[in-house]
Amino acid sequence: MKIKEAQETIDQWINTTGIRYFNELTNTAILTEEVGEVASLMARMYGEQSFKVKKKEGEAKAALADEMADVLFVLMCLANQTDIDLTDALKKNLEKKTKRDGERHKGNEKLQ
Repeated sequence: MKIKEAQETIDQWINTTGIRYFNELTNTAILTEEVGEVASLMARMYGEQSFKVKKKEGEAKAALADEMADVLFVLMCLANQTDIDLTDALKKNLEKKTKRDGERHKGNEKLQ
């Protein structure tokens, strides 16, 4: 699914199953919550924290995928609400990063 298709699919879902969008401030708070859930899993899977209850094989990765999808969902809701075309925004952002960082990382000894 392309980003534009995903934004359209989410808009259709919100306006049927979800009834309506939460307001932008509420969705921003929800986005922060979802990013926190990703961070919590990352700290336990790749960092030094441990799970309170041992996870079965693949269970943590499935949970991480689900939380990342939650982040995308809410971010796309906010993009729809604020008339942001994420395809265009991402393209422009990558162009900016390429121009700004085109040589910067190649010369970074820490990345060698």
